[in-house]
Amino acid sequence: MTKISPINISLARIKSIGVSLLLASSLIGFVDSVQAAKKDLSQEITIKSKRQSADLKNKIASYLDEVSIRQGSIAITADIVQVFSKTNANTGEKLDTYLAKGKPALFQQQLEDGSLISLQADEIKYQPNRNIITISGNAEVKQAGSKVSGETITYNTLSEKLEAESSSDNSVTTILQPAQIKAQQEKNNASKNDSDNND
Repeated sequence: MTKISPINISLARIKSIGVSLLLASSLIGFVDSVQAAKKDLSQEITIKSKRQSADLKNKIASYLDEVSIRQGSIAITADIVQVFSKTNANTGEKLDTYLAKGKPALFQQQLEDGSLISLQADEIKYQPNRNIITISGNAEVKQAGSKVSGETITYNTLSEKLEAESSSDNSVTTILQPAQIKAQQEKNNASKNDSDNND
């Protein structure tokens, strides 16, 4: 019969507890990200524009000229935004699709880590119930100093994942900023802001 010393039991237990804590903290981080995305969607929506019209029969609202939409940390600016509303026959849930057009139309959202993601294109299709944004026509995504551009980019606001495609004649372009350059740029911007505030 093999005898296990109390020290070996304690080390095995500590490893087991450590793995459990690591897994739990990973799950908490994911839950925080999900809650941040859902928090934006639970906020009221404010829409400003120069002109507005509605097709009540077909449930289409149109916002024209200098359109600005805000919901939590989400901001959309465009020349025209149309909101198409449907109701899911099975669940009764209201499903909205926002179609924004501009030169460019712009979508911004603050991510869980506090950084800002910015998507711009000729056309933005935002489906908040599905957590999906599809941008097309001179599509570009900027985040933390890096940039992805292509013909069509799809972004999931919940998982914070994106896919980019381009036409057969062009390629998707990605420009990554090394952490050192980004840190130096932020330091320079902070110094500039401090000197501007002291003037």
